[in-house]
Amino acid sequence: MKIELHLYASFKNYLPEPSNGNTSMVEVTEGITVGELLRRLNIPVGAPKIVLLNGVHANGDEVLREGDRVGAFPPVAGG
Repeated sequence: MKIELHLYASFKNYLPEPSNGNTSMVEVTEGITVGELLRRLNIPVGAPKIVLLNGVHANGDEVLREGDRVGAFPPVAGG
């Protein structure tokens, strides 16, 4: 099944090809959770400060479904 993956800022480096900017359509297996997806992308555990599933805060144990949108943000600094 396919999901839409959005990785922001430095996480963009973990985005699988083909990608368009910070977005990639990703083929995942049935039953995979948000947390498992991020681990399979080699994003360090605990690194994402904000994770969204379909625009709503996710804690990682949500099971993905066809067409879901996942977004992950690293910690950012600014001034």
